Amino acid sequence: MVVSTEPWQKAEIPGPSKAQVITKPEVVSALIKRAKRPLLIVGHTSIDVQLTGSSVIDYIIRIAENAKIPVVATAHVENEFLKRKFQVDASLPAVDVANRLCDPNWKGIDGGGPYDLALFVGLPYYMQWLILSGLKHFSPNLKTVSLDMHYQPQASWSFSNVTSQEWEENLKVIIQKLGGN
Repeated sequence: MVVSTEPWQKAEIPGPSKAQVITKPEVVSALIKRAKRPLLIVGHTSIDVQLTGSSVIDYIIRIAENAKIPVVATAHVENEFLKRKFQVDASLPAVDVANRLCDPNWKGIDGGGPYDLALFVGLPYYMQWLILSGLKHFSPNLKTVSLDMHYQPQASWSFSNVTSQEWEENLKVIIQKLGGN
């Protein structure tokens, strides 16, 4: 497998610190298990992508259920979760979630305190780039993971640019390592 760590948008320059490349999906499972307060932010492009086994939303639900991670749905994604009888913990605009994650006084969607790990999936690439850049600079204690199939250098951790088949296999391994099937 060729590991591509070039930003998906070539004109963007991430700065001196770039995301660690996730070469094994088990890394994501380990990060989730070690986190005291993880949060999963799901954007609308997760609706548009249909993988061979399931939709991206179905994989995200299995990750959230197995890891017991609270889910924030952005845009109109909450309806897709409700169709699958999954209740998200909050529905907020993506930029609002980002601003709250930067706020050291925000107690989280459940009032339990700041998050130490934020996982992003399904946001438009350019939007995720800007949100992760802001979090990298203004929320230094927060680790971020991009679960999308394109390398996101502004995150703390990101997959390299992978095919949809490789991406689906990565999601399956994460679910399996979190105790799911």
